[in-house]
Amino acid sequence: MLRYTLMRLGIFAGCLVIVWGAVYSGIFPRGFGDSNLLWVLLLSLVLSAPISWVVLRKERDRASVRIVQKVDRMKANLEANRTQEDLADDVARAQGGATASS
Repeated sequence: MLRYTLMRLGIFAGCLVIVWGAVYSGIFPRGFGDSNLLWVLLLSLVLSAPISWVVLRKERDRASVRIVQKVDRMKANLEANRTQEDLADDVARAQGGATASS
C-alpha cells in the first residue's frame, strides 16, 4: 500500500505542477482573490483522481491481493489458535473428570 500511496502522491504532484503552470500562464482561470492556491489544489485533485484510477489499476489489484492474503493468514492463525485452545480445554476437562471419578 505504501508503494501505491507514493505513486498516487506522485501523480497528484505532477498534476499540481501542470495546473499551477496552466493557471499562471493563463490557460486555466485564476481563483478569486486569495483563493488561487485553493483553486490550484482542488483542480489538481480533481484531475489526478481519474488519472490515478486508470494508471494505477494494476498496482491497486496487486495491493488488494496482498491484503487478502494477509487477512487469510490471520484468519488461519486465529482458527489454529482456537483449535489449540479447544483441544487444551478438552484435555483439561477429561483429566478433571477422571480425577473427580476417582
